[in-house]
Amino acid sequence: MDKRPGGRDKVRIQNVARKPHMPRTTIGSSHRLLEELRAWVERETPSTDAAAVNGLLDLAEAGLRAAGAAVERLPGRDGFGDTLIARTPGEGPPVVVAGHVDTVWDHGTLAGAMPFRVEGERAYGPGIYDMKAGSFMAFHCVREILRQGTPTRRPVTLLLTPDEEVGSPTSRAAIEREARGAAAVLIPEPAAGPRGACVTERKGTGGFTLRVTGRSAHAGGNWSEGRSAVVALSRAVLAIHALTDLDRGVTTNCAPVWGGTRPNVIPAEAGCRVDFRVPSLAEGERVVAAIRALAGSPEEGIAIEVTGGMNRPPFPETPAGLALYARAREIAARQGYELPKQPRGGGSDGNFTAAMGIPTLDGLGCPGAGAHAPEEHIRWTELAPRCATLCELLETLE
Repeated sequence: MDKRPGGRDKVRIQNVARKPHMPRTTIGSSHRLLEELRAWVERETPSTDAAAVNGLLDLAEAGLRAAGAAVERLPGRDGFGDTLIARTPGEGPPVVVAGHVDTVWDHGTLAGAMPFRVEGERAYGPGIYDMKAGSFMAFHCVREILRQGTPTRRPVTLLLTPDEEVGSPTSRAAIEREARGAAAVLIPEPAAGPRGACVTERKGTGGFTLRVTGRSAHAGGNWSEGRSAVVALSRAVLAIHALTDLDRGVTTNCAPVWGGTRPNVIPAEAGCRVDFRVPSLAEGERVVAAIRALAGSPEEGIAIEVTGGMNRPPFPETPAGLALYARAREIAARQGYELPKQPRGGGSDGNFTAAMGIPTLDGLGCPGAGAHAPEEHIRWTELAPRCATLCELLETLE
């Protein structure tokens, strides 16, 4: 077998091409895909930089328009970038594929600790795993379906969104609009775990901000006149931490935490952010109610403000979702790899569509590891077979 970059995938694709199976669209080698993906990774796109995000969307839009897609561009708002929607011809409910192009990484990461690099079967770079590889795969599939004139059983709608890493505040409405009435939704978020599993269920996610107001005083001479916002916040943090119940699948986390000015001043202000994950709407309602109940004045001179709530509803495993998974697993086997499934604690835009009752399959991106961490990478030699699986789903789903 050819051990050069892309050689193994060339053999695999050639072998598949001899069989009367989809995808009918030619995907190309992993080496070729990585070369183009590199241009996406080397465009830094932090969620909070609308211009940077839009620069990558400009690149994607140009490629899709040139291939003949009908493109809609929704202007960004509230400091976020645009949402790009591309459609292929056809009638009836579409198959929707949705990915985000924003990352958690600030400008300068490429030039500093995380340059794009390839080491053996790993390709490193900020956002390459979460989720530029998957979003590029979706873009590549739709572009090549159009370029090559491949017939699909249903029209395809591609969404590339700007703000998933901060909860999809501006793109959620567009995602739900496009998913409403869709035949299925495919989410090319990273394949999960060391075996590169599909994701058939996710926890619901949410967050709060707590702001505590107390009363300043000299920490020595007038201690009794003060009311420590930090102490009140500490009690609230412990109460939130106590809501964690691993047996029930509920987790909470308080970070970052802030408060006070100097060690000799009783702190009049303090606060924290809260993250929570829940397996069901009922658990979500319980956690939300408990955290909101912390608001008010637990003692004289202390006031606690609580804002926030559930962001992404739970994504339950359903028979329709499992049918999508079975189809993907069958295709993957023809591409020469095993495709397991697993639940995930992290949320995605698939939570929105699954909660609407639309059959949704997640984790269809590239395997790797290190999301949001300095060692973030993909196993780049799997780009072509994973992309072929996604493409066949787009071509053949009824």
